[in-house]
Amino acid sequence: MAPTLVEDWNGQDTTVAEIERELARLRGSITGDGLETNMRTSVMTHCAWVPPEWLEKAEATLAGMAERHPSRTMLLIPKPDEPNGLDAEVSVRCFDAGERHICSEVIELSLRGNRTIAPASIVLPLLISDVPVFCRWRGEPGFGQPAWEQLVGVVDRLIVNSSEWSRPRFAELATFFDLTAISDITWSRLHSWRLALARCWPEIQEQEIDIRGPLADATLLHGWLTTRLGRAVAAIEEAGELSVRLGGEELPPPEVELLSPSDLLSAELDRLDRDRVYEDAVRGASLARGLGFPQPAQRQN
Repeated sequence: MAPTLVEDWNGQDTTVAEIERELARLRGSITGDGLETNMRTSVMTHCAWVPPEWLEKAEATLAGMAERHPSRTMLLIPKPDEPNGLDAEVSVRCFDAGERHICSEVIELSLRGNRTIAPASIVLPLLISDVPVFCRWRGEPGFGQPAWEQLVGVVDRLIVNSSEWSRPRFAELATFFDLTAISDITWSRLHSWRLALARCWPEIQEQEIDIRGPLADATLLHGWLTTRLGRAVAAIEEAGELSVRLGGEELPPPEVELLSPSDLLSAELDRLDRDRVYEDAVRGASLARGLGFPQPAQRQN
């Protein structure tokens, strides 16, 4: 659904204080149009770490979510090779929802030069108090980088998509489970496969299992089976499509609901608790690939 009312502002070499002032001004412009009595605004703060090569997809996902999650959304676009500074594009977008309007705020922030290493100093003043904070990390995880460490310390849930990574890095990811809730869009896409395999209990406990598929999908499914069965499962084989053989017989692929990137992200934004089964699967995936376990990360003060 397209917004029925949009107010926006652009600022070059701006400051967080100026962004806050402009947000207040834009909200005032919206309510001045008579929406103050029937307007529902942010129920969360949603930030996203979006390297420039991911920006087009991130903006399309955001547009597809429309009015489902009224939020203050911050797109953090790192540009480390540009001169130091902060640029912003700020908008307030309102959607018709019967007798009410639903309004969200979108702040697109270009972090130039040394601003890329201190995103928390920008995000923290712009958080909405007393609502959950989510972060969608696009592309390769930033393990060991200041931006990753800082955002883990700020958010209630960090959302990744391991299918976007060049290689599985589940052992490193597992070290952050005690610092914030983490979810993986690839794991969510495996729901139908996990249901199909669960229906094969108890026979599956004794069967030979062979898994072929995209590396992230197959590795996570392998880790889940390893931990649920409590035994070793044959090594995965990389392939274009996910498939599973039980006792030498091909398992019919389950019907998979085709969800858009917006639908998949929207589902993650409805969760606040830790997914312990996913965490076990990640640990199982790490051990299965012989990656071992680094010590858990420590929250920075």
